[in-house]
Amino acid sequence: MSQREPNAGLQRLYIETGWTLRQLAQEINRVGTERGTPQRYREPSVHQWLRGHMPKEPVRPLILEVFARKLGRPITHAEAGFPPPADETNARPGTVEALIDLGRQDMDPSRRSILGASLFSVALTVPNWPDVVGRMESAQTGQVRRIGMQDVHTVIAMTERISELDDQFGGRHARPMAAAFLVNTVAPYLHADAPEPVRKAMMSAASDLCYLTGYMAVDEGLHGLAQQYYLKALELAGASEDHLTYCTTLRGMSVQAVDLGHGPEAVRLADAAAAASPQAGPRMRAFLAGQQAHASAQVGDRSSALMYLRDAEISMDKAESRSKPFGSYDPSSLNYHVSQVRYELGDVSGSVSAMMQSDQLRYDVYRRARVRHRALLAERQLEMGHLEAACATWHLSLDDYPLVQSGRADQKMKSMYERIRPHLKNHKARELHERARMIIPTSLLVRT
Repeated sequence: MSQREPNAGLQRLYIETGWTLRQLAQEINRVGTERGTPQRYREPSVHQWLRGHMPKEPVRPLILEVFARKLGRPITHAEAGFPPPADETNARPGTVEALIDLGRQDMDPSRRSILGASLFSVALTVPNWPDVVGRMESAQTGQVRRIGMQDVHTVIAMTERISELDDQFGGRHARPMAAAFLVNTVAPYLHADAPEPVRKAMMSAASDLCYLTGYMAVDEGLHGLAQQYYLKALELAGASEDHLTYCTTLRGMSVQAVDLGHGPEAVRLADAAAAASPQAGPRMRAFLAGQQAHASAQVGDRSSALMYLRDAEISMDKAESRSKPFGSYDPSSLNYHVSQVRYELGDVSGSVSAMMQSDQLRYDVYRRARVRHRALLAERQLEMGHLEAACATWHLSLDDYPLVQSGRADQKMKSMYERIRPHLKNHKARELHERARMIIPTSLLVRT
């Protein structure tokens, strides 16, 4: 099988190596001998591949390995201009390669406009737990490198640091860092040999990092990209039999859907997360039920929304003896869900009260959430006709805004600027308007 067009991907890799055609052929033959499949390729074969002729399928992994060794990074079929492997019964190579391609695109600023064009899809096929559990267990890489639990701990610690940066400063700078870590460190770990417990622990850690990276993509409004990361998190969670991250990811997908106004999809995902959670403890139950309540309220299912909200409140009360929240779910998060449910059900005043309570209980480290949720509170105060109270709340949001790099925070500030303009006869509104002009980037401001 040949291609009409030259293989641009293979040409880029070849140029990057600085090799001659003969050197590349020799390296392929050497790797083939190592693998027990000796080859006798010479310059004309390599030249044909560069011109677009497709190498035989058994040879393609040898070519990828040669480039990976020379360039010091994983090389995927897609990057080399090769089609995916024909044998897709074992999901592990496909999952890891797709993760590398996804992360590498995310690292590249020149790809950002393409990524931004990827839209949220309500038709996305989300795998159920039985569909993903254990799917990557049988893969054997045959590589010499071996990893241990210390490598797993490195991934877990790095994920925690990136999450802290995201909470404090937003995901605009942290997500490319996460993508680079996924490509350059985590993906090679996933390909490495390891004892079974270590291998599963590494896939679980990778799943959690994919979930976090998807969450940060949501923060930038890159919703199609976020869904791709979330799907990888589900696949890796299933492969490692990590119910916790699987359920957390489904819930995160529900949060994304409900914030975009896709209520039925948000309900389906929230219910799937709850159903897939075996023997959930009280804080985990509150974490899941709160999202079920919000999604149910958005579709107008009042009875279910209130039932789930009571469930979340009861579960949180039972969990209060624990000092550490589940992820970032704490009494502030619960009050946020109370506020959202009340608002969706038409109780704007009750929504404002609950959001104020949420703001008072929020930990200081969650600066990005503080910017967004205070801005949302101000919007609802204005909706009630409390203009000066809204201005005061927006000022508080502006206090933190310069320290946060977040697409969702940017949109909240843009919305504030637009909402306040009809009220400039009020001196408090004028003060806010003038301060906003000095702080918010000009590109976000409404032009007269």
